[in-house]
Amino acid sequence: MKFKERLKELRTANGLSQMQLAQAVGLSQSAIAKWELGKTEPSASAIILLAAFFGETTDYLLGVTN
Repeated sequence: MKFKERLKELRTANGLSQMQLAQAVGLSQSAIAKWELGKTEPSASAIILLAAFFGETTDYLLGVTN
């Protein structure tokens, strides 16, 4: 599973819209949307921020581990 799929899975499992997630972590909704569509890749700092928010590891978010 790729980052874009993991991000959307975690976001929807937590009942969050893209806008709600963006506001919660201090990112833009357009960045979240582009990542979920696979149009752009997040920075390392964004991956770390999202992993901490969801209580997951960066490896999980990146699809390295299950």
